[in-house]
Amino acid sequence: MSGPASRKLVELSGDGLARALSADSVVVLPTGAIEYHGPHLPLVTDYLIADSVANASVAAAAAAGQDVWILPTLAYTKSDEHHWAPGTMWISWDTLMQTVVELGNSIAATPAKKLVFFNGHGGNLALLQVASRELRRRFGLQTFLMGATVPPGDHDGPEELGLGIHAGHSETSLVLHLRPDLVDLSVAERSVPEHLADFEHIGFRKRVSFGWLSNDFGTNGTLGDPTGATAAYGARLFDRSVEDAVAAFAEIARFDAAGGASA
Repeated sequence: MSGPASRKLVELSGDGLARALSADSVVVLPTGAIEYHGPHLPLVTDYLIADSVANASVAAAAAAGQDVWILPTLAYTKSDEHHWAPGTMWISWDTLMQTVVELGNSIAATPAKKLVFFNGHGGNLALLQVASRELRRRFGLQTFLMGATVPPGDHDGPEELGLGIHAGHSETSLVLHLRPDLVDLSVAERSVPEHLADFEHIGFRKRVSFGWLSNDFGTNGTLGDPTGATAAYGARLFDRSVEDAVAAFAEIARFDAAGGASA
């Protein structure tokens, strides 16, 4: 399809947006966080990853002819699991819920009817799942939730025991690729709660989940092993994530839960 070079909705005029969008348009809202990521990574880690991967993915999808658009990334989200750590900027679950519901209401006032939450922070997942149904019910939007990177199990570090969920191998590698000037590997250390690996049913990616704060585990707030992270691995992970997102956007564009039946 042809159209404006920019796929950033806020760079269009209101009239231009009304002309550019249709019911088939896919609108992407990245969600990041500003929070403690151990001594070696910047507070902006989740925001940086979500924003960078989302914008690259939308640009690549648009170049491939997809009708996909992007909104500015949300920076301040539900990061209360890191409330204890200096620099964490978090808002309550109800503030974030009200924010995304009101943004959904605004999107529903445009011609577009498909909204994708492009999430870069694990603490947002449960809330965004609830919000997705709320926006579907209240405003008739087709809503989707996807991660900013390919599924975590695909890129655990070799010494993380499946527990590398925060400031570990993959996140550190991605920031080394995107902003190496913000990473200090000289203070990075392996901080894996190995005792959790002994549980068969309870864990971050197992059948039984549990409520937790990032200072529950006797670590420095890192949950993973950043010591072997490299920019080269981060570049490969970034490229895989963009490629996967472009394919996902294409599926979202043609997705119809009713299979073509009338609503």
